[in-house]
This record gives sequence, C-alpha cells and structure tokens, in this order.
Amino acid sequence: MRQRIILFILLLVATGIHAQEPQPPKLIIGIVVDQMRFDYLYKYWSKFGEGGFKRLVNDGFQCKNLQYNYVPTYTGPGHSSIYTGTTPERHGIISNDWYNREKNSSIYCTDDATVKTIGSETVKVGQMSPRNLLSTTVGDELRIAKNMRSRVYGIALKDRAAILPAGHIANGAYWFDGESGNWVSSSFYTTELPAWLVKFNKQQKGRAYLSQPWKTFLPIEQYTESLPDKTPYETPFKGTTSVSFPYDLSKLMASNGGQNLIRSTPFGNSFTKDLALELLRQEKLGKGAFTDMLCLSFSSTDYIGHQFGTDAVETEDVYLRLDADLKILIDSAEAAVGKGNLLLFLTADHGGATVPSYLMDLKAPGGYMNYSPLEDSIKIWLKKETGLDNVSLGIFNDQVYFNENALQASGKKTSELEQFLADKLLQFNGVHSVITASQLKKNEYTTGTNHFVQKGFHPKRSGNVIITLEPNWMEYHNTGTTHGSPYNYDTRVPMLWYGWKVMPGETAAPYHIDDIAPTISWMLNIPFPNATSGNPIPVPLQH
Repeated sequence: MRQRIILFILLLVATGIHAQEPQPPKLIIGIVVDQMRFDYLYKYWSKFGEGGFKRLVNDGFQCKNLQYNYVPTYTGPGHSSIYTGTTPERHGIISNDWYNREKNSSIYCTDDATVKTIGSETVKVGQMSPRNLLSTTVGDELRIAKNMRSRVYGIALKDRAAILPAGHIANGAYWFDGESGNWVSSSFYTTELPAWLVKFNKQQKGRAYLSQPWKTFLPIEQYTESLPDKTPYETPFKGTTSVSFPYDLSKLMASNGGQNLIRSTPFGNSFTKDLALELLRQEKLGKGAFTDMLCLSFSSTDYIGHQFGTDAVETEDVYLRLDADLKILIDSAEAAVGKGNLLLFLTADHGGATVPSYLMDLKAPGGYMNYSPLEDSIKIWLKKETGLDNVSLGIFNDQVYFNENALQASGKKTSELEQFLADKLLQFNGVHSVITASQLKKNEYTTGTNHFVQKGFHPKRSGNVIITLEPNWMEYHNTGTTHGSPYNYDTRVPMLWYGWKVMPGETAAPYHIDDIAPTISWMLNIPFPNATSGNPIPVPLQH
C-alpha cells in the first residue's frame, strides 16, 4: 500500500512537471552582422570591451563550426536562409539579383512594382516587398502561432536585410533612404509611418553623424591586427585618393551619395542601433503577453569590407565600434524586459575573402576573373553549334543563362548544349568546376562543391550552366573584396546564443545556416517555417 501511495505521488509530481508549459522569452532579437567572418571574433578579441561580443561568447552558447551549405553566399540569400530554415533551393532567393526569363530582364530580390514608398518622396526606394521569398519565416510562424498577437519587425540599412528576415506578415520593416535621410517602408506593410518614426526621421541623425570626422576608435598604433593604415589593396572614397585616417565625412558627402555615405562608415551601424532602441521603446516590444521579435541587421560592416578588405584598419575599426554599440543595445533590451526574458542570437549572412591582389603579392593562390571576354567566346561557341546568335543571355552570378525559347524553336537539346559549354568553360584558368542545370535536376549531390551548388539552385530561377571559381578567385576589382564562394572564408560565420535559458558553453559540432530558424521554433514550441530543411541545434537550456 505504501509503495502504491509513493508511486501515485511520484506520478502526480511528474505529471505536474510535464504539464507545466515552459515560459518563452518575452523578446527575441536576431542580429545579422553583414560580411562577418567567424575569425573576427578572435582576431579583435583583445580590443573588445566586456559588454558586447565578449559577453555573448562568455555568457552565451557558441556554435564554432556553423557553415553556409550553399552558394552563392550573398546578402539576400543569407538573410533569407537564416530566417526560413532552408536554402535558395526552396526559399527561392537565389541571389541579390538574378535573370528573370519571364520578364527578359534582371530582377532584384525584393523588387515589387505593385507597392509604393512610405516615408519618402524617393519613388523606387520603397517599391520593395518579400513577395519573391517562397517560404514563411520563423517570424511569420510566430505570428500565426500566436494568432497575430506576437509582433515582428525588421530593421537594416539595406532593404533586403530588413524585408527578407521580417517576412510576409511582419508588423513592419524599415530601411534607409540616403536621398531623404529617412528610414522608410513599403505599402506592403503599412499606409503610413508610425508617428514616432516620423518624429525620429525629423531629427536627421544620419546627417549629424556625418558632420563628424571618422577617426579610429582607439589610438591607431593599437591596430596591430590589421595591415598598415595605407595599403594598395583598399578602395578610396570617391573624390579623394586617400585611404588613411581621418576621413572628413562632411566633405566626402557631396561625391559619395549624400547621406548614403553613412553606409560605408561605422556610424551606419550606430544609426541602425539608434532606430532599434527607439522601436523597442515606442512599440514596447517584449512588454506584452506574447513573444515579440526584432530582426536586426548591421550592414556597414559589409560596405566597409567591400571597400577596404578583410585586413584593413577601417575593417577593424568598424568591429570595435560595433562592439560598443552591441553593449548599449543588450544593456537597454535587458533593462526593458528583464535579463531572463531576452533571447538574442548573432550570426552573419556570409563571410569575406582576403583581397586576392594582397595574396598574389605574397605569392599565395588567388586571382581575378574577367567574364566580359568569356561571354564573347560563349556566344561564338554556341552560334557554331546552333547557328543562332541569341542563345546566350549572359553570365549572372557565375551562371550562364540560355534563351530557352530560341533553343526550343531550333530543335536543339538544352542538356547537350549545357554539357558542351561546361566542357569548354572548364578549360579556363581560374575555373574550378562547372555543372549544368540538367545534371542538378537529375542527380542528388550530398557532398562537395556540387552539393553547395544544388542547395542554391532553384529550377525556375537559376541558370543553365553554373561556374565555381578556384579558391580566392573572384570577379571583382583589384582593391577591396567580395564574397559568394563555397569556400570556408565565405561560409563559416559566428553563431552565438545568449540570454533567456541559454547555458554558457560551446560546441565544435558541424551545423548549417538553415538550422537557426528551426532552433528558434523548437525553443518557442511553434511550427517550423514551412520549407524548413534544417534541424534544431541542441542549445543547452536551463529547466
């Protein structure tokens, strides 16, 4: 009898424990640092303060081997993959731009001529929406699961970095219009800006930031992690030949797009942080009964990386200043909702390559591809094979697009022409491998470069022949750098989880970028985004 009573009591206790619904975080802040390589965390570690990156690493859980598992590693696909839990194969954002066969022209990933700009007289800046994104986001699923009572917002200097993470049914997405100096939106989301944002825009804080010079955050002699301040591997601002500190931003505005100049300075990140804090205050995110979410992207790191490269003093400086901005952001969010009620994650939309000309000067592998003469050769080869002048539509994002309507009229087999061209292209210096659309449609590749290509391939949007260049080869000018490859410098990014119930620690286990969204869904006990291909990361949580 005593044993039965004990068993009954244990059963009641166990049932009570399992029946109790875990308390979700009140606020989720997702941070994407544009073009942040994983190694930057440790390259600049000794210069970081205690409240930014170091706090996330020391007090959070780090996935030290999170990789992108597709190409091309660009901003649009990266932000989409983080928040949809899948790759371009399913969510459809195969690049920032791609060739649209139906319209016979290039299309931008968030283009939408059916909507209009809200918050500015600049017509095209707000003709944007997530309609080209073919999957729901974790924010969409959160809104649906909570009967639209959770609130979701996206903020970034870049429209695509605000729109694609926020998703289809977000409460709002805001991006920067350098012509007016305003943060704007689209009629896809709203008919007018909220009053608090109108007031914020009137302050013209971007212009105020640009009225000061860009000096180094620390004394310049302390930037020992970078190359000398002036090198031949950096691109100067327009209107000057100088690539060294300090930069007189007020004078540079006239020849560098007015207030758009702020994108290429660390103050673009500070300006983004300012808006994020204002939105958190005014919209009272995290103060309601349901989990709210802010999708926040810092874009200036990308602009500066493109212009100055991965080893420049300018690049180090933007990360030191971002570290200080992160401290302010985290302190403010925790003060607003309570330390245990904030869940924050930080990652990047891609990495970045070491400047090839610098590597070449060191006698290390690297190089530049010029596609212009190659496009001319392709037209000649295809004309000889088909007798047609218009078979090739051009090379976009390392992909050759065919005029398939012309091919159908000629009776030529597309698959045979694709393979013919692939064999020709493989002979060129700098080309690592070539694969055809027909091969990708017929076969499944589970490893290697072709696996990355297949994960980034959408049958209706991608090209006919896909080129992969050798490591540290790129189609770019000889100063600054870019990204987009399947190599580790572009695919390995930070992955930090912090706050709420996250227990400190780290793992070297391999995870992929499409694992992030299902991890958030798992933490919130909501459905995965509807095209999810990834799996939850077992982030250790307190119970």
